[in-house]
Parts: sequence; C-alpha cells; structure tokens
Amino acid sequence: MSCPHTDQISHLQQPKLSQSVHREECTQCFDNQDSPDGIDVCLVCFNGGCLGQTRHHARTHVQKSGHRFTLNIKRTPKPASSPQRSGDGEPPAKMTKLAIAEEREEDKYEWVTTVKCWICDSEKGAELPDASSNPKIKAVADGVMQSMSSARQSEVKAWEEEITPCEHTLTLEQIVSGHIPASGLAHCNACDLKDNLWLCLACGTLGCGRQQWGGTGGNGHGLEHFQASQHPVSVKLGTITPEGSADVYCYLCDESKEDPDLAKHLAAFGINVQTLSKTEKSMTELNIEQNLKYDFSLTGDNGKALEPVFGPGLTGLANLGNSCYMASVLQTVFSLPSFQMRYNDSNQPRRHADTCSVPLPADCLECQMLKVADGLLSGRYSHPAQPVGGATTAFTTNDIPPGEGLQHPSPTPVFQAGVKPTSFKALIGKGHEEFATMRQQDAEEFFTHLITVLRRDGQKYKERIEQDPTTVFTYATEQRLQCTSCDKVRYRTDVMDVVSVAVPAREKGKDTDGKSVYENVQLTECIDHTLEPEGLEYACPSCRRNVNAIKQSKFASFPEVLVVHAKKFQLANWVPAKLDIPVNLPENDELQFTERHLGRGLQPGELELPNDAVAVPSLPQFNEAAMAQLEGMGFPTIRCQKALLATGNNDAEAAMEWLFAHMEDPDIDAPIQISASAGGAGGPEPNPEQVAMLVDMGFTTAQAKKALRETGGNAERAVEWLFNHPDDIGEESAAPVASAALSGPAQVPGIKEVPTRYKLVGFISHKGPSVHSGHYVAHIRKKGLKAGEGDEWVLFNDEKVVKADGESVNQLKQLAYLYFFCRV
Repeated sequence: MSCPHTDQISHLQQPKLSQSVHREECTQCFDNQDSPDGIDVCLVCFNGGCLGQTRHHARTHVQKSGHRFTLNIKRTPKPASSPQRSGDGEPPAKMTKLAIAEEREEDKYEWVTTVKCWICDSEKGAELPDASSNPKIKAVADGVMQSMSSARQSEVKAWEEEITPCEHTLTLEQIVSGHIPASGLAHCNACDLKDNLWLCLACGTLGCGRQQWGGTGGNGHGLEHFQASQHPVSVKLGTITPEGSADVYCYLCDESKEDPDLAKHLAAFGINVQTLSKTEKSMTELNIEQNLKYDFSLTGDNGKALEPVFGPGLTGLANLGNSCYMASVLQTVFSLPSFQMRYNDSNQPRRHADTCSVPLPADCLECQMLKVADGLLSGRYSHPAQPVGGATTAFTTNDIPPGEGLQHPSPTPVFQAGVKPTSFKALIGKGHEEFATMRQQDAEEFFTHLITVLRRDGQKYKERIEQDPTTVFTYATEQRLQCTSCDKVRYRTDVMDVVSVAVPAREKGKDTDGKSVYENVQLTECIDHTLEPEGLEYACPSCRRNVNAIKQSKFASFPEVLVVHAKKFQLANWVPAKLDIPVNLPENDELQFTERHLGRGLQPGELELPNDAVAVPSLPQFNEAAMAQLEGMGFPTIRCQKALLATGNNDAEAAMEWLFAHMEDPDIDAPIQISASAGGAGGPEPNPEQVAMLVDMGFTTAQAKKALRETGGNAERAVEWLFNHPDDIGEESAAPVASAALSGPAQVPGIKEVPTRYKLVGFISHKGPSVHSGHYVAHIRKKGLKAGEGDEWVLFNDEKVVKADGESVNQLKQLAYLYFFCRV
C-alpha cells in the first residue's frame, strides 16, 4: 500500500554505536523474532515490542512514545544441510592448521523485515512493502539489522576484562640469546605438544601450558620453567595479533597482565608481530566455553537420564555465561507466593506497561521483574527446544492448561532452550563492580543484592512499598551484652534477611584421592551454636576499664521465609576455601523454634549499661612493625604516629619520607587531634578482598571495613578487633539487607509467636572449590506435576528442568549453600 507519511521517515537516523538495539526479543516479555508475528523494533528509540493479542507491547510503546514507525523482524530456520563432499565422494581435506570458525547466525536463519507505519494502522501497524525502494528508509532498516543487538552488546561489555600491566611486565629484563628459528617454535621444548605453547619473554624458552588454562591440554612445562628460573612473564604464541595484542601471563602475579612493549620483546627473538595471526582461543574465550559446559549430573541412581518437565513454573533460564548463580536465585524466589502474587498477577503486566513512566522498558526494574515472572511462571516458553543447525531454539505457545506439567515421551531427553534474562542481568548489575561482569559470583551475595535493589526501587513508588515481596525475608535479632564485673546489660536489635550459620569442620579421614572427608553436622546444631553465649574482652563504659563480658544472640522475631546461609569455609593463609561438609536436616525437612530461641529484651531487675556512643574516640592501632622501625631510627613516638596516620598506617618508608618533609612543622610535637570519624569512614578505603574475607566469617560489610580501618588494614588484627568490639555495628551501610540497628522502641518486623515451624521449600547447591567459581543449581519443591501426586522436587540446572531423583536430592540437600524455609 502507498503510505502518505513516508516523508516523516526521512528524518529517522540509524542507531549509534552507543545505542542499545532490542531486535532479538520484546523488552517486556520473552516473545522474540522466532514468534509467528516477529518483533517490532521502534525506528526512533530502537525498543523491541511483541505483537501478541493479549500483550501487544509494540502497540503500547507506540501509543505512549508517539514513535510511529517500526521495523518488523521475523526469523525462520534454514533447512539443515548435509556436509559437503568432494566430487569423488570423499570428505573435504582435514585442516592442517587450527582455525577459529564461529558459527554465524546467517548460516542458520533467514530474516524477513518490513517497515510499518502506525499512523496508517494504529492497531497493528500498516506494512510498507515498497519501503525498501526508499534509500533513506533502507539505510535505517539496514542499520538496525547490522547493529550489535542489545543482548550481544551487554554480553561483550560484561565479558571485557580490565587487564593492566604489572611491575614484572613493565620492568622485564630479557636474556637475549639471538633469534629463535622456526623449528624452535614448533613444539614445547620439553615435550611434543604443538598447541597451547607459552614463550618465556625473558629467555625464549617455549613450554606447554597448564591444562586448566590451555583447554586443549598441557603438561605444565611453562610453569615448571618459571619455578626453576623465576622468569615470570610468558606469552601464548597462538594468540598474538599483528596489532601486538596477546595473552600475557605473569606467574608471580598469577593472573593475566598486559605487556605494553610486547612487540619489542618479541622482536628480540626475531619474531615480527606483523607477520602473525591469531590461531588459538584466548584464555577468556576458553573460560567462557568451560563455564558454559560446567554441568551437574542429570542422571539418576539407576543410570537413566532424569525426566525433563515442562509447563507453568517449569521454565529454564539459559546460561548467559557464568550466570548460574543468578538463575538459581531467580528460580527460587519466584517459586515463593509473595513474588508470584506481586509479579504474576495476570492484569499486572498490562497495567504497568500502560502507566510506566520510564521511557525505555529495558531501564525499568519493574518491567524487567514482570518480564522474568511471565517467562518463568506462565509456561508459554516451557517446551522442548527445536534443533536449528546443531543449535536449539525455543518457541512459544498458549496451549498448556494451567497447573499441568508435561513430560517428554522420548527415551532421549530433549530439554528446553530456556529464556535468556539478558536485559534483567544488565539492569540488576548496572553500576555494580561484580554483578555487571560475566564472572561467577556468590549466590548469597546476589540474593542480598537483589532484594536491596528491589527495596531501593520500591521506595520511589508508594504503591510498591505496600506490595514489597521482600518483607517475607525480614526478621530481627536481639544482641545481649552483659559486663561480668558490674552485671549491667545492653540490648540491641538488628534487622536481618539471612541467617548465616557457621558449619563446623570435623575431619574424619581422607578419601581415595586424598581429599578430606568430614563428619555430618545437624543444621539445628549450627543454628543453636549461633545463639550460644560467648565470652570476650570488653571496654565497659560503666566500669571504665577492660573487663570480661558475655555476648549472646537470639531471635527478636521470625520471618515468613527463613533463608539459611550455610558457611562452609576454612581459612588457609587468610583465604576462605569452601568445604564439602554434609549438613543433615531434621525429619521431614522441618525446623521448629521455641521460647528458648526468642529474646524478650530488658528484664525486670536488669540495669542498662550507659550509652557510650558519644565517648571520645581513641587512636587507631598503629602498624606495630612500622612503629618499631621508625622509633628505632630515633623519631619520637608522637611523630611516628602522625606520620603513619598521614600515610595510611602501613608503610614505614612512606611515613619516614613524610617525617623528613614535615620536620619543621610548628605542631609536629603537638598532641594528635582526633575527629569523631578517626579510624572510621574518613580513613583509606579498605582492601575489598580483606573485606570479603571478613564478611565470609560472618561479619557485616560495615563492621569489616571499620575493623580494617581501625587496624591499619591488618586482617589478623581486624579479626581480633571485631571480637573485642561486639557492640560496634560499624559505619552505616547503604544496603537495607545488611544489619541495621534499631534504636528506641521501634517496631520490630517479623513474627514473635512461638513455637514457629518451617518447612523446606527450596535449596541452592554448589559445586566447586569456591563460591566464586564452579556451578550453582536450585532444587524446588513443587506440588504434584500430575493430578493426584504429592509434592515432588524439581531440579533447575540453568535451562534444563528435570524431575529430581530422590537419592540425589538428599545428597545435594546435605551439600546445599542456601536453604529456603516457609513458615507453616
């Protein structure tokens, strides 16, 4: 048809490199370009909208934004083609050189695009088949199709690593022995391996890599050369490009580094980077590949494959690369009634889509939470994946009756493709130094981050505060401190969301591989241990001296949903390592709390300790080694203290330089004036790794930071400081999920009824030596998948959703990292 509005299209511009183009799927649901109606991409802001009869997010966007032109995109799979053969029927010649050939989407799919005018048809847009003849319209449409999609843009940005030089690459000294002949670069100097080769940039020795880094295997001869020579810097030969970039590894730093003079260092061995090309995958590429393949067993005890299940509430989340920590948390929280009622109201998506004040749905947390809820709970995307050229794709349908789970009859399991929460991940991690990346993260940390962000977003809208689904996790603890000298007490109430319990490691032997085997521990024992009284040294404000005190924690209230974080760590050289300690749950997976677990506050006859909140602040603990070195040089103590305070309380040499520069200061020997923030938030920012280590031991982030500031960044002394200051909650934390003290008679959230009983409804398990690596999966208790059946456990392993095997559930339950209990 002829459109009278084509002159208005001439004002449209192609997308800029910085703009997100949502051409793969709708920004408000998971309908995508594979859907029968395709996706409409706005030609002004490049938002993607679906054309479904009940949702019609494309039409809603047009009506709200006033943007009247869209590009409809439909994608269909190409017919599978058989491998090409030569004329004599033989397969093509085997490649003699490693090539990196990426499977391209254009080889698997065909696209049909049509420009639409919504002025001509305000209901579904009028297709303009002759629009391609207009050079301006064609240029804009081509720009949309050729641009990097928003999903790919987020993925690439998140995978980018900030690799910087180190002192060893910047001060590299080469022991040049002349040009290395081509034969000397053909294989490892110590074995016959020809791939995954690392060249020592100091002496030119060529060694094979370690298997965990090389992907193709390795005997570790590069590492052995470093251990023998202490030459720290090596380059992976197959990753060198003509631009002079490559994988450079520093063994002393034990991480990837940048060598700004790589071309010069290679030239010393007669290697010209201009003549080289990349022939092997980089470590980042191999890391992506490895984490996408990391898998839990999907077979039962009888060796048979576990049965895939499909239907409402049984939709998988495709792994975006190290995203299993997020997937396991989302599956668990969206199985809870509070999240289902809040985000899965059948009218809610339309209502919010019509009134959302955020210009782009991809930037609205409410839109993205509704999108995830629809994707996981509706069942519209929970179907066996369709093979496409060796890959799989999902399709949508509305044919599944509510509440029914479908089992696949094929003896060979066919899993679903799962929905891809790309836009949600980009938004929830925006601005966060860890969750914005594609690195593996701690599931418990992500859970607390998620509810913190939801609360922060909800505070902007009064109606959302009243519907906050995260309040089900909130409870309070009562901290009681009693001086054993004057018998006076202090009570403090902290609002919490997670019960973190330490799991004792009681080794009972070694397995056949020499790995430690630990005794089973009762979960009730771990919880009770956190409520036991403990003695400590305390600066009593009433006695005005250091005394012994008794500290005890109890519940001040109980949550609707109890989240238990099982901390199975052991500190080795102050680095927390995860231990596989079996934890036994009570019979029927139930927990019960009684009067002995509940605190009742100040009791008759108890006298309160005076408030020492306005006490004069004291000097921090000075670095003992630095103080001794400075005083040994003859400087007065007060000058040494001032110098350390001015230079970070850590380095004697820096303090000495400060002293020489300030010898003539008129107040150099005056008493130190301490502000109220001394040793607190005004000090240098503590080391994030040390903060994380203390948090892993059960302290809050605020407490950890203050302890490190008070002790000059010394982690061991910080631990001692924390145990000696049990009543100090640290600086105020911006995150509502962290411990927050309640002063005065403020209302305590949660339930105070006892006995209170809980039933296990889900748990998140983890495989790997650290919570920041390996793989997470979720087990969720579902009502009978078939009519008349009782509760069953379902395993959510990224996009794979299967009926869990009974014995494996019990085993993984013992090794769970996060437990979710609902109050009965």
